[in-house]
Amino acid sequence: MSQDTLEVKEILSPQEEKFDRIRRTSGLFLAPIAFIVILLFPFQSLQPKPHTLAAIISLVIILWVTEAIPIPITALLGPSLCVILGVDDIKNIFSSFSHPVIFLMIGSFIIANSIYTHGLDKRLAYKILSFKFIGSSSTRILFAFGFISFLLSMWLSNTATTAMMLPIGISVLKTLTSESDSKEGETSFKKYKYSTGLMLTIAFASSIGGIATPVGTPPNLIGIGMIEKYTNLKISFFSWMSFGVPISIFLFLFFCFYISSVCPLKKSLSAENSNLFRKQMLSLGKLNKAQINVLIAFGVTVALWVFPGFLALFLGSENETYKFFSDIFPEAVAALIGTTLLFILPVDWKKREFTLRWKQAADIDWGTILLFGGGLALGELMFKTGLAKSIGTLLIELTNVKTLLMTTLLFTIMAVIISETTSNTASANMVIPIAIAVAKNLHINPVIPALGACIGASLGFMLPVATPPNAIVYGSGCVPITKMIKYGFIVDVIGIVVVEVFMYYIYPMLI
Repeated sequence: MSQDTLEVKEILSPQEEKFDRIRRTSGLFLAPIAFIVILLFPFQSLQPKPHTLAAIISLVIILWVTEAIPIPITALLGPSLCVILGVDDIKNIFSSFSHPVIFLMIGSFIIANSIYTHGLDKRLAYKILSFKFIGSSSTRILFAFGFISFLLSMWLSNTATTAMMLPIGISVLKTLTSESDSKEGETSFKKYKYSTGLMLTIAFASSIGGIATPVGTPPNLIGIGMIEKYTNLKISFFSWMSFGVPISIFLFLFFCFYISSVCPLKKSLSAENSNLFRKQMLSLGKLNKAQINVLIAFGVTVALWVFPGFLALFLGSENETYKFFSDIFPEAVAALIGTTLLFILPVDWKKREFTLRWKQAADIDWGTILLFGGGLALGELMFKTGLAKSIGTLLIELTNVKTLLMTTLLFTIMAVIISETTSNTASANMVIPIAIAVAKNLHINPVIPALGACIGASLGFMLPVATPPNAIVYGSGCVPITKMIKYGFIVDVIGIVVVEVFMYYIYPMLI
């Protein structure tokens, strides 16, 4: 691969390094100042516990944005302060770290690590790149990764999808930069704009694809359940897809075209790249026993993830068979079953050598897991203390919204903002019931604002803590947080506009 096919590495200028240093240093002072000011300010409408929580969350957000201290440590600091300052007791606060999503992440990370350990990621990457149509264009490579992530996340967890696609993407990036960066070692590929673009494409496409189906992401199911409970309207699988699919496709295409324009390789790849990748793929030889075992474990996990969704598709979400399999094989359990298979399937039975050793399995990004656990804890406390409801009521008073259009816009934006700092599941739990309650008080259709909030909860793209996919690709080292904020903000704004248009103008024609 010639040097001219590669992008000139993006190296921080002295001014950028100075700004980054100021950003980190300022967080050490701004965070405690904001915390003290909010804690001492007499908010008449807030009880002591939500008042204290508001101060803690302001501190955490500033530390997350400025990276004054490592982001996972901040995620632990927030819940710890909640215990110290009496927001709730330690058992309730840290119970979020045992949330099923945490175990889904652990299982998915270990499976993804086994793919990387046994070289399946390289095999899959070379297979994708060996197609002349894809391998000869960096833009088509980016679209291919995005499209695969998009399709998988319609049925699988966006966390699992990102964790699976991440090592494949990194392998591609290493291959594209291997010759020119040989002096800088394995991490040199992280300095490319294109690396940032590819990682964000995987993460954002995984989140966007989840909007398309009811089973794509937890907020969808939360929204459907709450709407049925509080409005007596049952949204069927295909009813959801009638607006979920168009919204997600539009957002996916917009993002891919946008990110390919702002994070390109300087020059197009030649057709010879496909032949190079094809040779590299053939040099790997046939699948060995360990790789076959990983594929078996991976296949079982995917089957357990997908099967309940197909049952819902053909039998309906109220069918007892669907409910039975959904109850006994939730995503977290499916991931742990697949992980366990890696320690059961033998590579050499005589030597009692199995597919994965614990030392290999333990080599995952525990910081990301702590990060998401902290986000879940803070989100749960916002809901439990009533801080989210107080925020919603205050927004209504400040904005004086009364129409269906403006109410839908308000709660869509509110869901997006909250999901930037907590999990999308927590955001949906907090915002959807507020949206329904406010709409009923205003005597307008509560379903449309609730759906706006529901989908808005999946549009948090600006911060690593917003979604597990964001946290996962941030952990790769390819995505500076300033770039995630910049590109994520653009997608957030476009997403809000698209959701508003579909919910207000198109959804009423579909029901």
